[in-house]
Amino acid sequence: MRSIAHVPTAHVSSAPLEPVAIDATVLTRDDGRFYLDVVPARQVRELDDEGLVLIALRELELTPLVVTAEDLVREPLCANCRLVWSHHGRFVPVGLRINILQILRDDGPMELVRLVELVRSDHDPSLAVMALACADLIEIDLMSGPLGPSTLVRSRT
Repeated sequence: MRSIAHVPTAHVSSAPLEPVAIDATVLTRDDGRFYLDVVPARQVRELDDEGLVLIALRELELTPLVVTAEDLVREPLCANCRLVWSHHGRFVPVGLRINILQILRDDGPMELVRLVELVRSDHDPSLAVMALACADLIEIDLMSGPLGPSTLVRSRT
């Protein structure tokens, strides 16, 4: 996952005067841009409104990503995402940011424990790693197992 955004409205070329309420959660991944279609939470719309929403999503070049409620809480992904995302927006000093990114660039992907050991800082580097993942500067494997020492970390650049 590279980014998550909310798109409340969009303009449709066939109805240019008023924006269409689409209320979409947009996920950007390495393989494209998707709108989250959570099966049990689908909005019920009038047929004409639904058609405009589908046109707007198509014009935004968004592909549906259909998930169930069970998919959203599947472990270890759910707990890992919550843990990492809790550091979204955390300030990472420039020196620490450069240090982490340089280590990953020079030494390639590595286990989280090794990265933290290599970082020289007065600040907790593990918190900075989580914040840099939220900023889409590094990638953390959140699917293989619970976040821990053997979790793989790699640079995005």
